[in-house]
This record gives sequence, structure tokens and C-alpha cells, in this order.
Amino acid sequence: MSSSPADVMTDGSPRTGTRVEAPAVSFVVPVFNEVESLPHLVAEIRGIASRLGAGYEIVFVDDGSRDGSLEVIRALARDDRTIRWVKFRENQGQTAAMDAGFKRARGGVVVTLDADLQNDPADVPKLLEAIGEGFDVVCGVRMKRRDTWLRRFSSRFANGVRNWLTDERIADVGCSLKAYRRECLSRLKLYEGLHRFLPTLLKMEGFKVREIEVNHRPRERGVSKYGVWNRAFKALKDCLAVRWMKRRALRYVIEEET
Repeated sequence: MSSSPADVMTDGSPRTGTRVEAPAVSFVVPVFNEVESLPHLVAEIRGIASRLGAGYEIVFVDDGSRDGSLEVIRALARDDRTIRWVKFRENQGQTAAMDAGFKRARGGVVVTLDADLQNDPADVPKLLEAIGEGFDVVCGVRMKRRDTWLRRFSSRFANGVRNWLTDERIADVGCSLKAYRRECLSRLKLYEGLHRFLPTLLKMEGFKVREIEVNHRPRERGVSKYGVWNRAFKALKDCLAVRWMKRRALRYVIEEET
């Protein structure tokens, strides 16, 4: 991506550290008790953004953290005006955090990733390249999962069930590393639990979806917020809801009008 006059200050100095009116890319990052990872994540995003040569912003959504994550975000934002943040009064879950981030983001392309550093920001240029080729949504597929065998097995099993129930072929619905054209997100109406079905929901709206292999790193800080069984029944109900939506979707084609 090439830079533009909006990416520099009025005195001609580099964009770094300034807040532009319309950044090319918005990084949306839900946060729940990830205090140790945040400075490292920001440093990695800055490095990738500098290579892209495009205006950017980082939008953190603090989902009711209790470990000091918000204080770290505030400190980072004081030193870097490309960082913006939203704070929830209490924990609401990842779908709500994604929705709030989407509504806050101003970039032409919105990139989502987890705050735990398991998603690799170095993969972002590949996602943006696919967006530049004409795709509307680009989903990461974690080819070498750095998780326990039980978590890998349960994820594959759940992914298979989701695809079967919703008549889909999305290889890795659980990977948060995705890129979206901004106009796609303006059509979304999200409900709790539906963040895992974003590619399906957007395909229903006629948008083009592509999947790309991405790196997956081991968790070195903090603890996972999801267990193997703590979302099984909710996920099943979500699948059935999306299945109903797909079957009841309006598909009329206007042949003539005056």
C-alpha cells in the first residue's frame, strides 16, 4: 500500500505517532486480561505498519479486564496517537468486543487479531495483498496449531460440526486473524457468539471470501480464556441459529422494474 499526503504531518514530518483522519488500515484487538502481551503486540504492529507504508490505527477494546490491561493501553496511547481504545464496563465476550471495534474503526480495511500474540502480525501483508486482489474478506487458517492436542482435537471437531450444520467449508472459523473491507462490516448485525460465523454471514451478503495459511505461535504469556467444554452448548445453539438464517435468507432476483 502506498502512502498519501494524509499520512504526514502538516510540516512534512513522517506520519509515525500522528492520528490521521482516514487511516488505510485499522487493527481491531479485543483485550481481556492480557497485560503482559500488549506492549509486545504494539511493537510488532508498528513494525509491520512501517513496512506497509500506509496510515494505520490500533483500536483496543478492553472487555472488562481486571489485570491492569487498560492502564497499559492508556500508557501506550499517551506515547502513540495511532492507538485508540474502548472500555466496557464489564466483560461482554468477543462478539461484543469485535462489534465495538468495528464501529470505532476508521480504516478502509479492518484487520482483527487476538491480543495474546498467538496470531502473528507478520502475516498481515498477505491478508492485505488478497484484499487488493479483489476479495472482500480474508481469513487466516492456522496450519500448525501451537496448542495442546486436546484443544487442537476439540477445535477440529467443533469446526467440522459448524461446517456440517451451516453447510460451509470454512477451514478455521476460530482464527481471529482476518481482514475485511470496511463496507462489508457496515452490513453486519451481530448477536452474541456470532463472531465465529463472520465469513458465513458475509458470504450470505454476497461478499467474496478467501482463506490463507497463517502462522500460529505458542502462548507465552497469560492464560487462555476458553476451555474445551465451556462453550460447547452455546456454540451448538449458534450453529443452529446460523443454519436457520441461511435457510430463510431472501434470494429473490428482480427481473424487471419501472
